[in-house]
Amino acid sequence: MKGSSESSDGQAVAWVESPLQLLCVIEAQHAGLLGPATTVVPRSGLPALRRTRAEMTRLDLPPGLELADPAARMPKPGKTWVFGDAFSGRVQLNLLTSAPRRVVLVDDGLATIRLLELLVARRPLLRARVKSGLARSILGAAAGLRLRGGRLSVFTALPVPDELAEAVQARGAELVRHDFTWLRSQPGDVPPDERTVVLGTSLVRNGLIHRDAYVKWLAAIDEPVAYYPHRREDPRDLERVRRISGVTVYETGVPAEMTLRGLRPGQRVLSLPSTAVTSLRILLRARGVSIETVEVPDDWWTASAGPSLRSHLQLFAHERVAP
Repeated sequence: MKGSSESSDGQAVAWVESPLQLLCVIEAQHAGLLGPATTVVPRSGLPALRRTRAEMTRLDLPPGLELADPAARMPKPGKTWVFGDAFSGRVQLNLLTSAPRRVVLVDDGLATIRLLELLVARRPLLRARVKSGLARSILGAAAGLRLRGGRLSVFTALPVPDELAEAVQARGAELVRHDFTWLRSQPGDVPPDERTVVLGTSLVRNGLIHRDAYVKWLAAIDEPVAYYPHRREDPRDLERVRRISGVTVYETGVPAEMTLRGLRPGQRVLSLPSTAVTSLRILLRARGVSIETVEVPDDWWTASAGPSLRSHLQLFAHERVAP
């Protein structure tokens, strides 16, 4: 579908900057959280998001949802303003210079949990592991005040700890859980022939685990492997993966939640801690597919991976396996 990136006052407008955000906005529309009409504007210049949008147009989208053409410029919010990356300076500035009646936050990976913690703690909304100047800190603080003081709904499939969930709701925000009802209703892709599927990781490119340790572990898996890269994997790292005997790389360019929802009983997924682990457990729990999180050994971590980050990642570490 095509649509304008300009909003009308009576509808919801969503700004999406990743495939996961796009998927979660569609789920929110399907769940009835956004109202009768929602325009979704993908950010332009992002190949994975462009491919995911194209895939979405071939599926049965929820009524009232319109996928606009990708845009470089953020759209004007409607009465309901929907986004995923609340740490974005552009999103925060837009939030402060507009007056949506309601804000809906959708999942944006691990950052969603950090965002909830900062909202509860009344701290500025600043990215982890990024040094921010005074102006950026002021903007993050002001954006936090705006979110805390308005009508806020958080739409998530993530395992939010009970204590944190209670604190979020005590601050007046609505916390809405979902289990990918819309996506589960769509036909699945043909699964790979390999029994074992490995999800790629962004932890290497982000400098959080040592590259050689990860590649060595992957090469030691003693059976054929279907490897699905993370959208932010370094192409040079991916070339190393391609050279591993027995590993076949499947570059789909769309979220694992979409490409792997048709896995067969008896297949298994291995992954370092990630939000995709949670999503796939929800999607495949009735299909007899094992979703296993690989426990990261201490000597894999780099100095950039502090205790707080490692603790966050444990949220996705159920059904752990040793490397």
